[in-house]
Amino acid sequence: MTEEIDAGMVARRIAEDGDLSEPAPGRNEVGAARRRKEDARLVTGRTRWTDNIQLPGMLYVAFVRSPMAHARVTRVDTSAARAMPGVVAALSGADLAGEQGSLPCAWPVTEDIVLPDHPPMAVEEVRYAGEAVACVIATDRYKAADALEAVEVDYEPLPAVLDMVKALEEGSPKVHEAGNRSYVWKFGTGDVDAAFRDAPVVIERTYVQQRLIPSAMEPRAVVAETDGDFFTLHSSTQIPHILRIMLAQVTGIPEHKLRVVAPDVGGGFGSKLQVTAEEVILLLLARRLGKPVKWTESRSEGNLTVHHGRDQIQRLALAADADGRLRGLRVDLLADMGAYLMLVTPGIPILGAFMYNGIYKMDAYDFTCTGVFTTKMPTDAYRGAGRPEATFAIERLMDELADELSLDPVDLRRRNWIGHEEFPYTTVANLTYDSGNYEAATDRALAVFGYDKLRAEQADRRERGEPVQLGIGVSTYTEMCGLAPSRVLGSLSYGAGGWEHASVRMLPTGKVEVVTGTSPHGQGHETAWSQIVADALSVPFDDVSVIHGDTSSSHKGMDTYGSRSLVVGGIAVVQACDKVKEKARHIAAHMLEASPDDVEFAGGTFRVRGTDAAKTIQEVALAAFAAHDLPPGVEASLDSEATFDPENFSYPHGTHLCAVEVDTETGATRIREYVAVDDVGNVVNPMIVEGQVHGGIAQGVAQALFEEAVYDAEGNLLTTTMADYLLPSAADLPEFTTDRTETPATSNPLGVKGVGEAGTIASTPAVVNAIVDALRPFGVKDVPMPCTPERVWRAVHGGGS
Repeated sequence: MTEEIDAGMVARRIAEDGDLSEPAPGRNEVGAARRRKEDARLVTGRTRWTDNIQLPGMLYVAFVRSPMAHARVTRVDTSAARAMPGVVAALSGADLAGEQGSLPCAWPVTEDIVLPDHPPMAVEEVRYAGEAVACVIATDRYKAADALEAVEVDYEPLPAVLDMVKALEEGSPKVHEAGNRSYVWKFGTGDVDAAFRDAPVVIERTYVQQRLIPSAMEPRAVVAETDGDFFTLHSSTQIPHILRIMLAQVTGIPEHKLRVVAPDVGGGFGSKLQVTAEEVILLLLARRLGKPVKWTESRSEGNLTVHHGRDQIQRLALAADADGRLRGLRVDLLADMGAYLMLVTPGIPILGAFMYNGIYKMDAYDFTCTGVFTTKMPTDAYRGAGRPEATFAIERLMDELADELSLDPVDLRRRNWIGHEEFPYTTVANLTYDSGNYEAATDRALAVFGYDKLRAEQADRRERGEPVQLGIGVSTYTEMCGLAPSRVLGSLSYGAGGWEHASVRMLPTGKVEVVTGTSPHGQGHETAWSQIVADALSVPFDDVSVIHGDTSSSHKGMDTYGSRSLVVGGIAVVQACDKVKEKARHIAAHMLEASPDDVEFAGGTFRVRGTDAAKTIQEVALAAFAAHDLPPGVEASLDSEATFDPENFSYPHGTHLCAVEVDTETGATRIREYVAVDDVGNVVNPMIVEGQVHGGIAQGVAQALFEEAVYDAEGNLLTTTMADYLLPSAADLPEFTTDRTETPATSNPLGVKGVGEAGTIASTPAVVNAIVDALRPFGVKDVPMPCTPERVWRAVHGGGS
């Protein structure tokens, strides 16, 4: 998970510039591997995390959580808890029933979707282990935790519903009275029946995307306070602006009387793209008690109650000609919603619907997704959000088709992918990819990887029957990211837009403040935005500061998720800078006694064309502030704002190659080599890109080899600690070799594409393809994820899977 960049790239930068941390004289800021300006406070912990907040008279909240996956709540008695030392109040779900409302779902994907009420604290029935049924408020967190044991709760057990297939069967126990089917969403193009009719080759497979638990470095924490009828909520959230709107709707607190602050946030990966029960309850407690209240989750509590990711069953069929040309694809998806529909739960598998075709051309496509209720923690967005699942499916199928036709998996992909000369290209899923060069990325990756040499070594090992076999995995991916445009999201019944807002403020001394609607939680926005503004306004990098995460100072935004910050929020910053320059040009022209049409801007200076008459942007900023001699009708400010709503998604792509050694006698798998060549368009900061790619690959490898949320037959989560839920450490991961090609996006003026989820999307199929490739001599066609030593051994010694 290191954020160090490729050694060769470092050497090249040092040779060119002499210092990795800043551009050489005369070089642009954009493209420089700037060390992140926010890291000094973040990596040392000298910052304000939510749990660091201490307020006078603060009270602490702890929650009583159901030990059962499904039960009626017949009695909650909090009297003994209220009598304990330091306890100020203890409340049940019934005590708050009249004011707690229902947690929102902003993505009802079909008109007939079953959308059950979701009380922040259960009142009559619990539907997953860990659901809150009561809370204790005390003068310190330890007294609150101690008092939990004094709360008496009686449950009447109900049958757990854990298996999606069985949940849809007639007579299955019901999670909700309306049944276990939340929705059925269909999408298709072309004549799929014709594509499969008389197809020489049809590959049919079923893959399981296991349930994952997001594990951000910083656990969730919430602080709520009130000042009369005004409320402030501090939360380790990715979405302060969305959260403010939703909390106003749920609690009835007027939006203009509610401030939401996301201080520095220690990671999210989608897990903090949520309106949580704890955020609602703490606001209600602050209102009820008139005092500030705080809650911070434990890691075990987080594993239980942070929304989970993935959990899908993919039933797939791929039709092809005898030469490997793709004809059509069928996808029948079961998606586990868990017990309720949270903020964007039903839409996550729909995001993947448009990417199952990947980078390939085909004639027809049919997609059906059934959302299923179970008595488990709800699922929602997790890094990649539907796109990793889709990429895994098509990339695994391509390897299976290559094996069926005895073709090299890279050669098969070449026969089917979109050629660089064909862009822009409208895919079978009706998306228009604006740019790309799959050939260049793949050729670069093959060369760095030493593909032919490794294939020769693999053949030699197979010939000699060595117990440790070599496998080579290929993943050539693309993704749709930069969650927008608004009109597309609207057509998919999403409850909000995909625009982003920014304002740029020129201070009288020529320094610059950028207010952004994005809300970083580790991405490096303060550095990247400073680089963009430094180039746009020709001001020093250190003269730019970035303000974010507080709805009082950043009043408008759609926040950070879906690799959207740069390609949407960054472009809003660019457009606001353009407006600043246009305002300044008119004032500068007046100062220079020239027509604005004769004034040009370059190198931080407004100059009358063909003369030496000039004013710096700093001089213009001071003149605007003084306002002693402004042109008629011109306001005394250069400050500008912009809202950007793109016309298309962003489509990064790349080729990831993985070589594994698999011990067929023990099942142990070791990644020997991993090469990633990504194309994310023009790059603002190579160091940040490398960090994103490294972290993304680590999470994708983790799904392939390590992570799985496991429930027992009664619906109890067994993986509640890091001793049970296996996260990889640096020692478990290889050194990643990374490189880039650059095909600029045509959908925005910077030519940038998203990068935050690319590594996660590409890496999982690369690793699993490599493992299966190593085991093909044993008749193995799949190893269920995570590919633990036991599962690999069973696949080998069970005669294939």
